[in-house]
Amino acid sequence: MFMEIKIDLKNAGIDKKEIMKYKEQVENIHKDLHRRKDDEKDFVGWLDLPTNYDKKEFKRIQTAAKRINKDSDILLVIGIGGSYLGARAVIEALSSSFYQMQTLKQRKHTLVLYAGNNLNPNYINELIEVIGDKDFSINVISKSGTTTEPAIAFRIFREILENKYGIDEARSRIYVTTDKAKGALKTLSDEEGYETFVIPDNIGGRFSVLTPVGLLPIACAGIDIEKLMNGAKLAQDNYNDSNLKYNECYQYAVLRNILYKDNKTIEVFANYEPKMHYMTEWLKQLYGESEGKEQEGIFPAGIDLTTDLHSMGQYMQEGLRNLFETVISIDNPKSNITINSDDDNLDGLNYLAGKDLDYVNKKAMEGTIEAHVSGGVPNIHISLEKLDEENLGGLIYFFELATAMSGNILGVNPFNQPGVEAYKSNMFRLLKKPGYAAK
Repeated sequence: MFMEIKIDLKNAGIDKKEIMKYKEQVENIHKDLHRRKDDEKDFVGWLDLPTNYDKKEFKRIQTAAKRINKDSDILLVIGIGGSYLGARAVIEALSSSFYQMQTLKQRKHTLVLYAGNNLNPNYINELIEVIGDKDFSINVISKSGTTTEPAIAFRIFREILENKYGIDEARSRIYVTTDKAKGALKTLSDEEGYETFVIPDNIGGRFSVLTPVGLLPIACAGIDIEKLMNGAKLAQDNYNDSNLKYNECYQYAVLRNILYKDNKTIEVFANYEPKMHYMTEWLKQLYGESEGKEQEGIFPAGIDLTTDLHSMGQYMQEGLRNLFETVISIDNPKSNITINSDDDNLDGLNYLAGKDLDYVNKKAMEGTIEAHVSGGVPNIHISLEKLDEENLGGLIYFFELATAMSGNILGVNPFNQPGVEAYKSNMFRLLKKPGYAAK
């Protein structure tokens, strides 16, 4: 078991003495978070989740995943936001880039697909077509069961499942992750006898990757969830120091706020590993929903490099200087390829002969960081030793903790999302939902 996250702040343009001015504030926030972590009515349960999770339920998740792998070609995860993004981020990061094109024999595990994350009819119909006559199961994830997007998707695919298998077998193919005691989905599950898993009361959606919300789909994709939790546990231990001098996670959180006060209002997450695309999407939700309140907050954006250097590279280099860049890189790739010599050398690449592709990718990264820094873009570099369960579990915990610290330094509550309700009220009014009067 090994987990290593390295943080390089030297290109951020901020003196360590400036960071250390936050020492007392960070210590107070750290103590307050730990004081609140056992409060079932608060949303800080993720803080000690890697050591304080339900071991019996964890075993049930592993058993359910084995059953789904045995009887289903496809697991349809129905959820939106934190109910699917974290799981998708982990699955995409630890699977083949082309796993959706592999056969079940090549993949060796159930294919995980997603619904309930949008309201587009083309997407739903095309998903129905892809499922076709394949065997499938459903994992519907919702605290209440009434969130519009997943509720509609569940109604549609539950009917398909029941028509395909009959009521009794359909019941055995529906797995529900919801509130432990209340809500429409919990009530339905009790009535129908669906196997259920619990969304902890004290963990919000975007912090729920390491709960049953994320763990069941991740396990179904053939990923070792024990190693994932072990990596998170190592990060919990590594970043448990209230002293800012020794806690790089807190240093990163402080640095974000110093840059924000210097009018760096956009954080661009950049990766040089295509598998990390959905990890960036998860980070965008984690930070955007946690910090974007009271007319405050750093706007989280994302680019995939080197791909986006040929689209967003110009803006990054010479656009408005209100952004900073956080690069996430992988030290050792899972595989590599060597560039061979060519007798004709018409492409002029023989100077790279004998070098491997990861070496070239790393030099592109180093050159880009150098260019962006010289162009006035502060840079933070976070690197993982390799992309595996332990390191990814550690990275998830690192960013959850950094978000909590950063939001508190900013002066907002990083665990609620009151602004999300505005669009829902308007949508319900326009759809003429009972109880929503027309303007």
